[in-house]
Amino acid sequence: MINPPIKILIADDEAAILEIMAKKIAAQHYEVIKAQDGQEAWEKIQSEIPDVILLDLNMPKMDGWEVLNQLRENPPTKRWQPVIIVSADHELENFKKGVHLEADHYLTKPCQIEDILRSIRLMLSLVPQRDT
Repeated sequence: MINPPIKILIADDEAAILEIMAKKIAAQHYEVIKAQDGQEAWEKIQSEIPDVILLDLNMPKMDGWEVLNQLRENPPTKRWQPVIIVSADHELENFKKGVHLEADHYLTKPCQIEDILRSIRLMLSLVPQRDT
């Protein structure tokens, strides 16, 4: 039996960042789902059920906090969907808010793609423990 591809949703309103991250992550044999605003991210979370979500905070239509809050209050699946916040906001209050809203990891921009890939691998390694 062939395992389905691991789906990574990237939500970022900066087109250049979105394309670079998508290309590098897809090169690691993940299926990449892209969203350019929070509303699109939330719709794709519900329709695509990604395995890991990379979420920018400052996006139009619905910010990353709203997306995260919707996900935790109305999960589209019983399976844990880890969220990695990737944001230029590095204020301590944002880290605290992320913990409160159950973000699973927080990376500040600018960051290296290797940090993002390492974070994805970490979240994927924790999925079996969370789903039992």
